[in-house]
Amino acid sequence: MRENVAGKMSGTDMIIREAKLDDVHSIAELDKLCFSMPWSEVSFLKEISENNIALYLVAEIAGQIVGYAGMWLIIDEGHITNVAVHPNFRRRHIGEAIVSVLLAEAQAEGITRQTLEVRVSNFAAQRLYEKFGFQACGIRKGYYEDNHEDAIIMWRENE
Repeated sequence: MRENVAGKMSGTDMIIREAKLDDVHSIAELDKLCFSMPWSEVSFLKEISENNIALYLVAEIAGQIVGYAGMWLIIDEGHITNVAVHPNFRRRHIGEAIVSVLLAEAQAEGITRQTLEVRVSNFAAQRLYEKFGFQACGIRKGYYEDNHEDAIIMWRENE
């Protein structure tokens, strides 16, 4: 994947690029800020360094990682694992930019459909995914271990 300049953010270039080993600590710290059940730094290290089917992207502004997204590329399907944007940088279309590049990169790799799970209470994320054509197709009861909240299963077919 080549580095992508996704646009100007208040006069600052935002770069979306493939995650590197040097990014693992920042990604793990961001995960702690964004999720009640964050992944460990070791998990991200293994995803980025050892998982042959994983694709992780970061959004960077002025050298700071402000968002990331991950996907597992399994034959012709992509499973989005995580999408996170730093709380101080939300509502600036960063999540939308990361997901857009992630889906384009997956499609370039031959991925024809994508899936993900999202909390039933996370309306902002649901709206973001719907922008890209994801549709709710089912519920995973008690999916999230922290509070046993249900997850909506969403699918998208490439056009």
